[in-house]
Amino acid sequence: MQILKNTILLFSISISIISCDFIRGKKAETTEAEAPKLVASTPFNADSAYFFVEKQVKFGPRVPNTPAHAKCGDWMVSTLKKYGFEVIEQKFKPVTYDGKLLNARNIIGSYNPTATKRILLAAHWDARPFSDKDSTNKNVAIDAANDGGSGVGVLLEVARAIHSAQNKPNIGVDIIFFDAEDWGERQDFTEKSNIPNNGYCLGSDYWSRNLHQPNYTAFYGILLDMVGAKGAKFYHEISSLNYAQGIVQNVWNTAEKLGFQNTFIQQQGGGITDDHVPVNENAKILMIDIVDMKPNQKGEFNFFPQHHQKGDTMENIDKNTLKAVGQTLLQVLYEESSNIQ
Repeated sequence: MQILKNTILLFSISISIISCDFIRGKKAETTEAEAPKLVASTPFNADSAYFFVEKQVKFGPRVPNTPAHAKCGDWMVSTLKKYGFEVIEQKFKPVTYDGKLLNARNIIGSYNPTATKRILLAAHWDARPFSDKDSTNKNVAIDAANDGGSGVGVLLEVARAIHSAQNKPNIGVDIIFFDAEDWGERQDFTEKSNIPNNGYCLGSDYWSRNLHQPNYTAFYGILLDMVGAKGAKFYHEISSLNYAQGIVQNVWNTAEKLGFQNTFIQQQGGGITDDHVPVNENAKILMIDIVDMKPNQKGEFNFFPQHHQKGDTMENIDKNTLKAVGQTLLQVLYEESSNIQ
């Protein structure tokens, strides 16, 4: 993904209770004092999510056109099927900014496929083919434990949790693992590229223009990117606010009620071009981005320290961060399930 804005004036966003009507554009009339308590949801197992991240890393860097990529993709498909999701593999052949033809596939898993109300959850599963932010050996592919692996790990645990829950949500849940997100322009690339998004988000761009089902839509979507690092902080991402401020506030308010207010920060953060942008722009589905970006002393926003470096390994993955994100997602799903009339 690429940063849209580096310097952002921070400001606080007031905490409010947002109903589903507000999410779709209608202001809620419920006051904070009248707001209902959180409904009962199923627990998120951080140990299991950590295992799913580690399993991906053990395949090796999941770079398209490599055996590690193919084997990991097959494992993800079988895992989703094991947890009762109907799976569609959307194969496509994008061309990268540097002229490489990729054998790529988006992996789409659907729970309760006949349900009308659907929530879309997504993450990219490919690994960056070069560590261009390293000082040396910039052509080495990265393990992508956080930048790719963490989002997939959280969503696979969400799938497992739903499958094993006694009180299952009665909404539809679609999980999409976008491929070829992270083969964007290197930092040292000097030529002009005509590929949209500087070569990033190839999988989400393809899916958003070629939906896996005719006329597919969702109530809204949530994208995960870099959601497993130690000390992660999730601020309100600018593009997400522009597309769907009500959804952002609903998710962050839910996280706060669960006690994760030190991880989900109720302030505006930086803005990036990520997989949620093609989904909003092309598929016209409201989607927000949960992404780790922290302010620095210059008032700019930076990704986690090992971003696009060889150091993006399992030793920097924190189960507490995985828990905060995963439990928040499950709570959001159960809240939406309880709101079905």
